[in-house]
Amino acid sequence: MDKADAAATLAAEILEHIPLTRAMQIAISRYTGDELEMTAPLAPNINDKGCAFGGSMTALLTLAGWGLIELGMRAAGLECDIYVGDTQVRYNAPVWGALRGVARFAEAGALAPLVASVRTRGKGHVDVACEIVGEAGAAATLSARFFARLHAPA
Repeated sequence: MDKADAAATLAAEILEHIPLTRAMQIAISRYTGDELEMTAPLAPNINDKGCAFGGSMTALLTLAGWGLIELGMRAAGLECDIYVGDTQVRYNAPVWGALRGVARFAEAGALAPLVASVRTRGKGHVDVACEIVGEAGAAATLSARFFARLHAPA
């Protein structure tokens, strides 16, 4: 399966299984293997001031980080549970339009050691850097450590 098809499959799955993503109208707009970009329109994610709700930005960034790892593990042929363990969020500027969140590995080449750890130990972790792209740079950032654990045999 190519990257575009893998991303489309993941987008359909999260919309089906995570109700918040439907309410936020999240979509995957780009996946390169090293980056995942998710978008959401402003209207369902607006706050009382008319700009994007901080909780929506955090949710979008967390999902983008999770999705980046999920797609990487699937590409490696590994079926894992991926979960966020630690995050730090910074809000730098209001967002007055559609949300565009980009997730990338905090260090280049970080997926390969994660895959190796999961294959040998059944688990591993990786750091991800995510940002809401704003008019003048990063409107919000999320630094997160995600954990991956192989599904236990049934």
